[in-house]
Amino acid sequence: MEENIKKGGISVETEHIFPIIKKWLYSEKDIFLREIVSNATDAVTKLRRLSSLGIREAQDESYRITVTVNEEEGTLTVEDNGIGMSEEELTKYICSIALSGAVEFIQKYENENDGAKNGIIGHFGLGFYSSFMVSDKVEIITKSYTDAPAVHWTCLESGEYEMEAGERDGHGTSVIMHIAEDEKEFLSISKIRAMLEKYCAFMPEDIYLVNASESDADKESNPINDKTPLWQKPASECTDEEYKEFYRKVTGDFREPLFYIHINADYPLNFKGILYFPRMGNEYESIEGQVKLYYNQVYVADNIKEVIPEYLLMLKGVLDCPELPLNVSRSYLQTNTYVSKVSAHIVKKVADKLCALCNNDREEYAKIWGDISPFIKYACMRDKKFYDRVKKSLLLTLTDGSSKTLEEYVGEEQEKTVYYATDKALQAQYISMYTMAGVEVAMFEHPIDTQFASVLEQYMGNVKFLRVDADVSDALRCEGEFVESEELKEIFADVAGEKVTVKYDALKDTGVPVILNVSEESRRMEEMMKMYNMGGADMTESTLVLNSSSALVQKLCDMATSDVQKAKDIAAYLYKLALLSQKKFSSEEMQDFMKDSVDLLMKL
Repeated sequence: MEENIKKGGISVETEHIFPIIKKWLYSEKDIFLREIVSNATDAVTKLRRLSSLGIREAQDESYRITVTVNEEEGTLTVEDNGIGMSEEELTKYICSIALSGAVEFIQKYENENDGAKNGIIGHFGLGFYSSFMVSDKVEIITKSYTDAPAVHWTCLESGEYEMEAGERDGHGTSVIMHIAEDEKEFLSISKIRAMLEKYCAFMPEDIYLVNASESDADKESNPINDKTPLWQKPASECTDEEYKEFYRKVTGDFREPLFYIHINADYPLNFKGILYFPRMGNEYESIEGQVKLYYNQVYVADNIKEVIPEYLLMLKGVLDCPELPLNVSRSYLQTNTYVSKVSAHIVKKVADKLCALCNNDREEYAKIWGDISPFIKYACMRDKKFYDRVKKSLLLTLTDGSSKTLEEYVGEEQEKTVYYATDKALQAQYISMYTMAGVEVAMFEHPIDTQFASVLEQYMGNVKFLRVDADVSDALRCEGEFVESEELKEIFADVAGEKVTVKYDALKDTGVPVILNVSEESRRMEEMMKMYNMGGADMTESTLVLNSSSALVQKLCDMATSDVQKAKDIAAYLYKLALLSQKKFSSEEMQDFMKDSVDLLMKL
């Protein structure tokens, strides 16, 4: 049977593969410049490495990459003074698609795991061919550091090439791209500058942009890139001002960030970066941040969601992950264990930073808590492990403006109720009653707060959250013998309607005649139904509490039998006053309330 088996290798003809490369190799044409400049950077990096290994005698020379725009001749040139190529190497690496010289170099001169650490960018052997996405002809003039003769290689977009002896003074390579007629935008100096600033802003070798139409006196003398970005430095050597300046540079946001995290993860993860928690301007501003992903200082993409958990996507900054498993276009990640470990490490660093701020600079932490709390709470709701890490740094902002950690508020009690308010003005009477009784009230001003409270009740077990108008706490009650009239109770029941339960309770605050309580459970259910647009009937369970310790209620108890109509008028008015602490009146309701107020005063 084996004699009938045929074996062979798949062959690809250049006239078929080149059109695919030209149209589909990268998602955006701009990326070609990143690839060509990356190759030039690799060429310099390799030469530096050979010198450090003693394979090439070290020489006092300045390395650089020059990008030249020549609109008159219709060319865009990327030139380096790196390792260069001999005729044999050019034939091997350029005339063979997807054969990576970078990979072979790593295998020959490096431990394969160290390739990323030494800054070798190339991997797939396809980057050079991206030049054909915008060119109808590409030339290479190259000379090896070994002093082998220079070579001149020319290739048309059809894939046909010619190679001959070339002329070049020193070692290195020039890639001359003849820009196609329909791609002339890539001969704009401003366009090329913007592309270099986006893709090559932090590449590890000096990059110069030259406009061939300018005189030597007008040409820029400074590189357009920063080859030692802040994330490459130890955190101990970076100042607070440097972090803020770097934030402005990479995000374009001139507001100061709330805080930043400098990451320098070594083995086995090996990645670096600086992440910032931005200052939010207003509720209409997009909360999605922008974490730029780099690969050995080469820009890859924005907001790779596999690396940053979705609940931390408001973060801004940079990550340099030289061991990320990228696909051919370097634009998308292949999900694997390394990616998930990087993501987990970022979550841990964010949690550690929050705890450090809370423990070491509590006053400053309390100032920014209002800005960051919705996002931290959402993260806790999405990830129990994140909550476990930050639970000691979760703050409760109190109605008097001070704050306590949740742990401080609960203390050592086996069971604890956290009382909260959602509207300081609307619920002022309730807040006052609790404050008078010595109970601290937390402020829940963000829509996520009540949802977070439900999650905390599950996480903590021994803690319950109640809004100040949900029930009468024992702390609010007083002892004593007070008259409780069933007739008055019936009058209030008639005024309030059948959905409202009426009862007596003796409160310490004698100045409050009645209060309206809404069940915590029914209100949460109603809020959830509104959130999901479920609508339905009003399920709110309300209780109207008549304060039997109030002198007015005691007077009404007598009036309920002696002057029933007047008792009804006053009861209706008091009920509307209680309603005002639960909701804002509509214009019609407010008009009716004002009319009732005048009518009641006229009867005095």
